[in-house]
Amino acid sequence: MAGLKVAVIMGGTSLERRFSLESGRAVAEALDRAGHEVVPLDADEHLVDTLRAERPDVAFVCLHGTGGEDGSVPALLEFLRIPFVGSRSAACRAAWNKPDVPFVMRRTFSPEESRTIWPPEVALSADAFRDLGAASALDLVAERIGSGYPLAVKPAHGGSALGVSKVSCLAELGPATMRALEFDDAVLFEQWVEGCELSCAVVEEDEGPRVLPPVEIDADGEVYDTEARLDPSRVACFCPPRGSSLGADEDAAARALAALERSAAEVFRAFGCRDLARVDLIWDGTHAMILDVKTFPGLAATSLVPTALAAAGVDAGELLDRLVRRAYERGC
Repeated sequence: MAGLKVAVIMGGTSLERRFSLESGRAVAEALDRAGHEVVPLDADEHLVDTLRAERPDVAFVCLHGTGGEDGSVPALLEFLRIPFVGSRSAACRAAWNKPDVPFVMRRTFSPEESRTIWPPEVALSADAFRDLGAASALDLVAERIGSGYPLAVKPAHGGSALGVSKVSCLAELGPATMRALEFDDAVLFEQWVEGCELSCAVVEEDEGPRVLPPVEIDADGEVYDTEARLDPSRVACFCPPRGSSLGADEDAAARALAALERSAAEVFRAFGCRDLARVDLIWDGTHAMILDVKTFPGLAATSLVPTALAAAGVDAGELLDRLVRRAYERGC
């Protein structure tokens, strides 16, 4: 098949714009090398007019955060009937709204399994704090979650660890809540899970989801926050993960690895993800605890998905070419 005309959509107005532009440039360069006619597009007020004028065969969405992962651009592409690489808008919305994730999980997992793979949480809106006095009840948060401190406090939507804090006591809870609400209109209070942090890239194949080797993320004992993601010198990644991080011996590590890969594939199916996604987890020594589902994961050279592809012996350019052709063949 000859090369296709591919609109690579990136940038936008999200707080994750910088990460998105890096992904978009990497994808555009790879698809150009594969022989496609690439049309790089910023997701701005001219996007619809440009898409209608350019009439691309396929779109490749490289938007992180609002615009992409909230389902806005995927819904627009569905409306315009432009085939695209990535999850459909409904799957994006399901993964984007973290307070609703436990309900999505119950489609695939039993209630007992859901409680062991998703940290207990409480979500409150900005309106609850601004108009209804919720700040006076922050002392109840740890009790309602049931795990005590430390807690994770984060925006209810978004990624790249923007606005995320580790809170060790009640005195830190108010400032962390205000910080999270700077990035979103709702805040999520969640059990802090100690363990080995990992990321599993999942590629859709004809036989079903294929989980690539998990990437172990070691932020040198610190939180894998936004600053660490922007400074690779602060983070060491291991792919496949070190056996010593997963278990006391080879058998225990192998069981942990199998559990991680099984959970990532099941989460991919539960959300109805398509083509390529990333599932972020913590191995707590017993369970694979799900932290996040990225329907449009980063694809820049320093991102976690290319690291997993390299470890699996998968050529990133060939995969992107295959995803584009697959999207074209299936249509909208």
